[in-house]
Amino acid sequence: MKKLWGGAFSESTAELVDRFGQSIHSDLNFWQEDIIGSVAHARMLGAQGIISPEEAQTLVDGLEKIHEEGPEFLHLDVEDIHTAIEIRLHELVGEVAGKLHTARSRNDQVATDTRLYLHNQLIVVQDQIKMLQRLLLEQGERYKDALMPGYTHQQRAQPITLGFHLMAYFWALQRHGWRAERLFELANYSPLGAAALAGTGFPIDRQMTSDELGFIAPIPNALDATSDRSYLLDALHLCALIMLDLSRMSQELVLFSGREFGFVKLSDTVTTGSSIMPQKRNPDMAELIRGRTARAVANWTTLATVMKALPMGYNRDTQEDKPPLFDSLRKVEDSIELVYLMLETADWQLERMASTIHGDFSTATDLADFLASRGLPFRQAHEIVGRVVRACLDDTCALEDLTAERLAQIAPEVPAEALAVLQPEGSVRRRESLGGPGPNAMAAQLAHARRLHEETGFHKIA
Repeated sequence: MKKLWGGAFSESTAELVDRFGQSIHSDLNFWQEDIIGSVAHARMLGAQGIISPEEAQTLVDGLEKIHEEGPEFLHLDVEDIHTAIEIRLHELVGEVAGKLHTARSRNDQVATDTRLYLHNQLIVVQDQIKMLQRLLLEQGERYKDALMPGYTHQQRAQPITLGFHLMAYFWALQRHGWRAERLFELANYSPLGAAALAGTGFPIDRQMTSDELGFIAPIPNALDATSDRSYLLDALHLCALIMLDLSRMSQELVLFSGREFGFVKLSDTVTTGSSIMPQKRNPDMAELIRGRTARAVANWTTLATVMKALPMGYNRDTQEDKPPLFDSLRKVEDSIELVYLMLETADWQLERMASTIHGDFSTATDLADFLASRGLPFRQAHEIVGRVVRACLDDTCALEDLTAERLAQIAPEVPAEALAVLQPEGSVRRRESLGGPGPNAMAAQLAHARRLHEETGFHKIA
């Protein structure tokens, strides 16, 4: 295995040592970022007179050629991506390639690569969040009047609408987009030029490389620059949070697509069949998102455990920071695409959802609210309505099917006009408080969401 070090060693490392320490196949994820950082470094070396301008240009030309060729021309029997690129550069420009590593270390190099890679991926994730939010907005508007049961404790609670339910995920995604923007800024500081841990004696210009790479500024302390992985923990935490909400949405699609609910039919494009049961339509993609969320959560824990006892300075342990990052970002990006596809092609069974509300007693709170609005203490109203519900259960009668005569027998203190509040449609229409499913409240919520969505980036909800 080819390495960038070894002059002081009299023996070659064992094959197992080489294989155990190799990171090239994982590092290929940021081969472009490694080249971009190297171009900025070469230009700075030339501008500062550390190498000649001609040598700097030769290095830049060679690096740009490698970028044009792609990773297929890199040697993979090497320790890491830095070695692979430097070996290929030597093949293209000769001995001057050895000057590229002047005044830098793989320690600040890999930290730079990782920050650049994260920036690029955060842009992708933010664009995907906007895409999914747009679909939720469209369906929130389309289904704002489509009745469905609302749940707490996974039990029927109060009538809501499908549009109202879907919009809850819009706001969760808004928070994730806002977090991604904050992370983009937090990680946007340059470690390049920190070298191994204590800077360098060469007259480098860290501000120049920072500016060229689009960072806000160089990290002020070289030891911190090569040691810090907190921004990666933040990235893994963000990925875990996004996956948690995608998993919750997926769980609902699994439940709602089953015959017991029958609220939605998922498209053939996002479901699979059974090898022995021809009738099956399995929501496998939703289940896989639900399952792989565990990996995203575990990836955060993995890196936190790696970092928890490391002293300042680069430690080889931190080679384990990138596989969890690549894995979590890939899962987030794929899962957002899949949730989008499942929702875009979903066939919502609106009549089924509305019909299931009948007889589920989910307007009982409306009856209690009616009595409270007449001056009765709510706790007393709650007790009276509980008595009404119990009587209906004994009679196998739906709450909304009560007659004035039967109501008078059960609870003579409740006026017959209270029966008007027991219909699910009326229950939804009356819930006009801010954030509710009522027509005016939903119109305001949708307008608020549209304003935020049309703005560049992700502003706070309020």
